[in-house]
Amino acid sequence: MPLMTAKEYIESLRKLNTRVYMFGQKIDNWVDDPIIRPSINCVAMTYALAQDPQYEDLMTATSSLTGHEINRFTHLHQSSEDLVKKVKMQRLLGQKTASCFQRCVGMDAFNAVFSTTFETDEKYGTSYHENFKTFLIKMQDADLTVDGAMTDPKGDRSKAPHDQADPDMFVHVVERRSDGIVVCGAKCHQTGSVNSHWHIFMPTIAMGEADKDWAVSFACPTDAEGMYLIYGRQSCDTRKLEGCSIDVGNAKFGGQEALVVLDHVFIPNEYIFLNGEYEFAGMMVERFAGYHRQSYGGCKVGVGDVVIGAAALAAEYNGVEKASAIKDKLIEMTHLNETLYSCGIACSCEGCPTKAGNYQIDLLLANVCKQNVTRFPYEIVRLAEDIAGGLMVTIPSQRDFGSDTVVGNNGETIGDICNKYFATRKGVSTEDRQRVMRFLENMCLGAAAVGYRTESLHGAGSPQAQRIMIGRQGDIQDKKQLAKNIAGIVSDKEDN
Repeated sequence: MPLMTAKEYIESLRKLNTRVYMFGQKIDNWVDDPIIRPSINCVAMTYALAQDPQYEDLMTATSSLTGHEINRFTHLHQSSEDLVKKVKMQRLLGQKTASCFQRCVGMDAFNAVFSTTFETDEKYGTSYHENFKTFLIKMQDADLTVDGAMTDPKGDRSKAPHDQADPDMFVHVVERRSDGIVVCGAKCHQTGSVNSHWHIFMPTIAMGEADKDWAVSFACPTDAEGMYLIYGRQSCDTRKLEGCSIDVGNAKFGGQEALVVLDHVFIPNEYIFLNGEYEFAGMMVERFAGYHRQSYGGCKVGVGDVVIGAAALAAEYNGVEKASAIKDKLIEMTHLNETLYSCGIACSCEGCPTKAGNYQIDLLLANVCKQNVTRFPYEIVRLAEDIAGGLMVTIPSQRDFGSDTVVGNNGETIGDICNKYFATRKGVSTEDRQRVMRFLENMCLGAAAVGYRTESLHGAGSPQAQRIMIGRQGDIQDKKQLAKNIAGIVSDKEDN
């Protein structure tokens, strides 16, 4: 089948019976809802760029399963070159949207589940790998968007899934039938959930034998019976309802998160990828997390490119672009951003094949990449706020600049006054100045800060999760031996 166009993607969402709730009410036409639509436009960009010959090499790939041309977001990585192209594709999309384009979680889930099911089948003789390949071919050929759902509510985090007062704090099997399973529970913070055709559910932590019912992975359509989604609140989100595009900051694009609830959802056998094999839950989590931590070395860098550009524009509009302090801040922002990109490329170049044949990134370097992502975007936006100045958060509204309400003794309107006192250097309109200030506000503090700041901190695991993995994979004992060899230390005693 041919690749889907952006328009076809949007129209395909209208055919779904997805149950979406926001602000306490069911949203029937969620595709055109002004709060939700910018996030749909972001996903649509992943389809639009795949249709552009200029970006064909990055945005498309040849399926290893069918030989068909597919969108790279549905691809199983076949080499380190594929992993590098993934990062470059994500940077490109960040540059085009300055937002989260939401298909990365599905792509990362595909690759993690593919290799984990292969090794599960190898041990138990199950058919999960064939189930998954059949499912993925369906997704590839139809060019569908799939959400990767991993994060459970977790309840009391000091307790394992089986020990929770409410078993629904982790997604679990409540009934096993000859033709499938019935599941209950929820997944939190699900990026792009509402905009996806299907979901892949995965465990969120390593599990023990007592957690067998929670060690489950499966796929289901987003409009499955018993599944509903509660849209997450974002900073300044209701500005999208005011009809003032400048005040929104980024009127066309945005991200989204949702709480995904499973209320006795039936999953046929053909869509089950793990069902009680608890020792493979940790493997799936670790591999997904590794791929997703690599992803941040691409998408956040692309967004960072736009933030740096906006800060440079703000300096130019303020008439201070030649000041040495401004130049130095822009250099530092660029240094931080390119360091993130370097980590994303490095963990890709050091990738290796799994037993299943698809390529996995270098896990240590992927965790280093994400550890830097938990810090550097915060410094980049701090510098952007420094350059922009207080006007970024105190400038009057778009309605004030356009107001014809008369005030004062000279017949001046509120609009006249705003345009007078917020004028800047010759050749720069107050509207352009508003636009860049509101855009930076959106990135640093508003709706887009969810994806650029907080998601950078907590997405794909909070900072301590990466530090644990870095400690586990850092080969301290080998490094100690290197030092011994050079220092001439000969000892048969075990190191503590």
